[in-house]
Amino acid sequence: MNRPAKNVIDQLSRLLGKRCTANRVVCEQHGRDESRHEVAPPDVVCFVHSPEEVAAVLKICNRASFPVVPFGAGTNVEGQVCAIRGGASIDMSEMTAITRFSQADMDCTVQAGVTREQLNDYLRDTGLFFPIDPGANATIGGMAATNASGTTTVAYGSMKENVLALRVALPSGELINTASRARKSSAGYDLTRLFIGSEGTLGVITEVTLRLHGRTEAVSAARVCFGDIAEAIETVTSAMQSGIRFARIELLDATQIRAINRYSKTDYLEQATLFLEFHGSASGVAEQAGLFGVIAAEFGGSDWQWTANENERRQMWSARHHAAFATRAARPGCIAVATDVCVPLSHLAECIARTREDIETHWRWPFMLTAHIGDGNFHYVFLIDPDSEAEWSTYNALYERLVDRALGMSGTCTGEHGIGLGKRKYLPREFGESGAALMRAIKSAIDPNNIMNPGKIFEN
Repeated sequence: MNRPAKNVIDQLSRLLGKRCTANRVVCEQHGRDESRHEVAPPDVVCFVHSPEEVAAVLKICNRASFPVVPFGAGTNVEGQVCAIRGGASIDMSEMTAITRFSQADMDCTVQAGVTREQLNDYLRDTGLFFPIDPGANATIGGMAATNASGTTTVAYGSMKENVLALRVALPSGELINTASRARKSSAGYDLTRLFIGSEGTLGVITEVTLRLHGRTEAVSAARVCFGDIAEAIETVTSAMQSGIRFARIELLDATQIRAINRYSKTDYLEQATLFLEFHGSASGVAEQAGLFGVIAAEFGGSDWQWTANENERRQMWSARHHAAFATRAARPGCIAVATDVCVPLSHLAECIARTREDIETHWRWPFMLTAHIGDGNFHYVFLIDPDSEAEWSTYNALYERLVDRALGMSGTCTGEHGIGLGKRKYLPREFGESGAALMRAIKSAIDPNNIMNPGKIFEN
């Protein structure tokens, strides 16, 4: 370790005591996420307890141009927490206070290390809940930093629609509030959304003020099968145009259903399948489900199953949430790598079909489709032998063509996973060189020493 780095670590140790560690195992744990990227450990891990401590850590690191990588739960999938240039990992997991809750205003403020499950446990008896569900039990700070979304986005939006304000520690060590608790404002630049989705490259989110939602009287779930994926997409498009309101609507292909059956011991018909959920009054959810069933039948839907029974509904969504585990089990010893493009709904069927045709032409190993179909966001998941150069090469070529296909359809290279390390080269393609240059200029203005998660989103 060079002398400047040792000096920084000594200062951090004096600040945090035993909550600052250079233990090799701890550092390696903080240099990996759920992605395929290699472990890149930081030089030191700082376990912080307050916004002020975060600010103090940043001030020390900034003076020495020492890299900083924020760390929440490590559930990212694009290498966002990998410390590719070493430095300090700021672990937010011990900042777990729910600092304010207002039932009347339907909002709350939480420290960045609070997880979504912890928050909903706290809200259980209040009649309110926080709806964003990315699958993993991620931290709220991490979810804001990556603009997380998931199965409920079609009804409740992503993080950017559910965050009212942030408290952020800037690289300089200053603490700022990005907004008030007001539900709308025309005051100045929208600093809140500047930091949402910034992936730790502009500052460290220390507190988040969230919009909460009322629990509905009733929840129902449904499942319907199709012989063709295009028919399922046409059904959803028609239903949405008819004003049917979904809380969740997911599309899985026959191969994914087969994997779920084997893993979760279910007996679903192994065809392209829509999983749906409706929120509202008891009569309302029954009416919405009934209307959707009629539309689905018109487009060739079969094996229509509907239930308002909570146990049956939970069983169905448990199977859906375990799809990632089911996928990995289909080819033991391999890595599951998910693509993540999003296109306008009018292009979704074509983009999925052309991608499937491309995959079937060039790929002879297992792959599966999962789509947040109400948003136009879909994932083709590949099971790859980590030691096979041929498989990696084929996958990379397929993914390159998929991104170009999505961008050509007015889509994006990432619907929810973020840029991180894996998608840096696609950013200029999506926004143009001028758009990417403006983002770099914002980064340089806020973080002139480039200490905040360097090498993420941008190549340097």
